[in-house]
Amino acid sequence: MPKLSQISSVLHLGFSSRTRLSNGFNFVSRSYCTSDPPIPSGPLVSFSKLVEQGRLQHDPYQEKVVSAFENLFGRLEHFEKEMEDYHVKLADWEKKREEERRKLMVEEAEKKEEDGMWASMNKHGQKLLGRWVLGRRQMNVEPGVGKWVSYLNRERKLDSLVGSRPAVPPAPKGLYIYGNVGCGKTMLMDMFYGSTDGIIRHRQRFHFHEAMLKINEQMHKYWKENGAEKSSQYRISSWIMNLPVDEKVKEWLAGEEFYKQQLQMKHILPAVADKFLVDQQSSKKGASVLCFDEIQTVDVFAIVALSGIMSRLLTTGTVLVATSNRAPRELNQDGMQKEIFDKFISKLEKHCEIISIGSEVDYRRVAAKNSVENVHYLYPLNDTVMEEFERMWHQVTDQYSGEITSATLPVMFGRTIKVPESCNGVARFTFEYLCGQPVGAADYIAVAKHYHTIFISEIPAMSMEIRDKARRFITLVDELYNHHCCLVSCAETPIDELFQGTAEGTLFDLESFQFETETEDSRLRRDVLAEGSISAAGSPSSIVSMLSGEEEMFAFARAASRLIEMQTPLYLEGVRFLHPYFHQQK
Repeated sequence: MPKLSQISSVLHLGFSSRTRLSNGFNFVSRSYCTSDPPIPSGPLVSFSKLVEQGRLQHDPYQEKVVSAFENLFGRLEHFEKEMEDYHVKLADWEKKREEERRKLMVEEAEKKEEDGMWASMNKHGQKLLGRWVLGRRQMNVEPGVGKWVSYLNRERKLDSLVGSRPAVPPAPKGLYIYGNVGCGKTMLMDMFYGSTDGIIRHRQRFHFHEAMLKINEQMHKYWKENGAEKSSQYRISSWIMNLPVDEKVKEWLAGEEFYKQQLQMKHILPAVADKFLVDQQSSKKGASVLCFDEIQTVDVFAIVALSGIMSRLLTTGTVLVATSNRAPRELNQDGMQKEIFDKFISKLEKHCEIISIGSEVDYRRVAAKNSVENVHYLYPLNDTVMEEFERMWHQVTDQYSGEITSATLPVMFGRTIKVPESCNGVARFTFEYLCGQPVGAADYIAVAKHYHTIFISEIPAMSMEIRDKARRFITLVDELYNHHCCLVSCAETPIDELFQGTAEGTLFDLESFQFETETEDSRLRRDVLAEGSISAAGSPSSIVSMLSGEEEMFAFARAASRLIEMQTPLYLEGVRFLHPYFHQQK
């Protein structure tokens, strides 16, 4: 049994290795901690110091990856300056093109007026603009092919007047790292990401769940702001309203503007990609680095979205660093959307160096063996364990000296999740409450961001009988780990037996699992759509990770490995430093 003082002593420790994330959070690479360097050093220097200090074991596979990161790191500072110059040129080009586009449109309208286009309008024609602005009349514009031809001719003229779009500077190749559970992929990527602080202005780090939810959210937002349902409430641009021309001309101009927006809606993924990394409101723009942890292709939406978003980013100067358990061409085991997938992989292989970490060692387990007795994963589910779990809960909540209350957290897409018991960054749930209802990554992200310490009771051994709950539990563990939460839990079995199945059946049964995945996917979509919080056009197919085949077995192994690491002193020492809750208090 753990000592009652162990959790509180861990949560009171101080931390170092501080850098700053682009979203305002402090950051330290997971699984290591060094003295505070005044100037960010390259990943190879950081890695070598940790090996010298004995905090990391020397691993030739990891060293190979770090060397590749070091080569990339050495090119980024120069690339940042190149991209700053490019964005200045691009902004000037876009401004000039828009100015010329408006001039051409006004000239076209005036020519149509001279040719008597408006003469056929009746005496009530002056009222058309006002009626259309109020959404009671459609635009008076050229139908079908006529609009398309007019649009193309205008674009060709703009090409000759303004010139072609500025060329993107050739970006250094990114890295795609794959390997087994616990081999150090995430740690090395985080080490590289930390080294780019102060060098790269626009950079982001996403886990797969978070990235898919962000893409869903951005698509839905773009659709609402620019989509077809907006047409009935469309308002004429101010530049058109302020023109000293007849209202019939303004109506035609507004129709042409709206047609342009309709065309853009057919290319929603590139539009979302353009806002995915670079802050559009920033006065200065530079290179973009995207670190993407645990890249997967779990469903059709993931393949289509990743293909569209990543292809756009890679061709517009973004440096991608990704981790996965699979080589790129092994991601799509089920052959979904093969043509789109193959094009995406070809693009990825062109822009990234593919490196395998061949180590079979799970370093999380090594760290756990070398650490003190586990302090907060309790088993089995008997009276003694439950009493100990209760004592830990009261000890930690007393430490933060607040009243235990219920709470409601906002979740993406306008949804909420209720927290039965919480107190100053500490929350308590049952397994059934978190994993027994149709919730997913968005809900778990909300919980993980708001609470640095999570208590979960009554975790059962997983079997095919509760396979939907097992999938949710895996997603929950992923998000608690990604946000560096302290997890205190009581379970039916030791960690290594948690996903082995029960007398009711083994956890993995491909045929049954595939059927259940399809059923749950439909149910989750229906539940979310029924709330009216998101349109069908932006339905969140990745609101929960839908895994299948060998990918699911890897997810079980990853969850067990992470549960083990989350009990080590080194992980727990990072909670106060890494978790968003503590930075929000400053």
